Amino acid sequence: LTIMAELFLDPAIRLWVILPIVIITFLVGIIRHYLSMLLQSKKELDLSQVSDSQALLRSRNLRENAKYIPYESFEARRHFFNDEKEGYFKTQDKKGPVKNPISDPSMMVDMAKGNITNVLPMILIGGWINWHYSGFITTKVPFPLTLRFKAMLQRGIDLTTLDASWVSSVSWYFINVFGLRSMYALVLGQDNAADQTRVMQEQMQMQMQMPQDPSKAFKAEWEALEIVTHDWSLENVEEEMMTEFSPVDVEVIAKDKYV
Repeated sequence: LTIMAELFLDPAIRLWVILPIVIITFLVGIIRHYLSMLLQSKKELDLSQVSDSQALLRSRNLRENAKYIPYESFEARRHFFNDEKEGYFKTQDKKGPVKNPISDPSMMVDMAKGNITNVLPMILIGGWINWHYSGFITTKVPFPLTLRFKAMLQRGIDLTTLDASWVSSVSWYFINVFGLRSMYALVLGQDNAADQTRVMQEQMQMQMQMPQDPSKAFKAEWEALEIVTHDWSLENVEEEMMTEFSPVDVEVIAKDKYV
């Protein structure tokens, strides 16, 4: 195996290759953010779906925090949800699952707009950088890497003897695409459309999110709330506090110079 000699980069590469790629990537992200804001359609919330989700959330909080309220208060809240005749979970007539957002035409249009503003600029700018800055070596990572990293860090350069720590111009562009998150957050705020990682996560969550049948959710929550046993944790808490803090302790606290 032939070992290649140590390379010394021309200082002009920093001015004519590294900085232009960083500036172009940053400006494209800014344009993509404002373009996404212009193309974003106003989302209308379904009031019945919001009401159902809030009712399920209240019932879940009641089950988890029942020990902090008296027995009468807990029974009154459970009666509101689980009464056989007037309970919320029994009187709500929900037929079938909610509408699948993937089948909504407006949702499909929003996904197409997202692909136009996110995927298309990356392909075009990446192709132009691969053509204009082809064959340039930009920088070197400050630690040794194995040969498995050559395909990721040295796109556009086919040299088997080149150390895997060197980074090509095309790989430097992709590093900037996913590495300027802090700059975008500083300039545009936390919730910005220029953050490519956040956009990809939102698209994956949108595709994985499945509609929920309200009737099945209400039935499951009714059963979970019905079997809850109330055990008040704050019973006789006044007497316990009075026995813990004796009058002597109160007098010492009153004489404290910081009180």
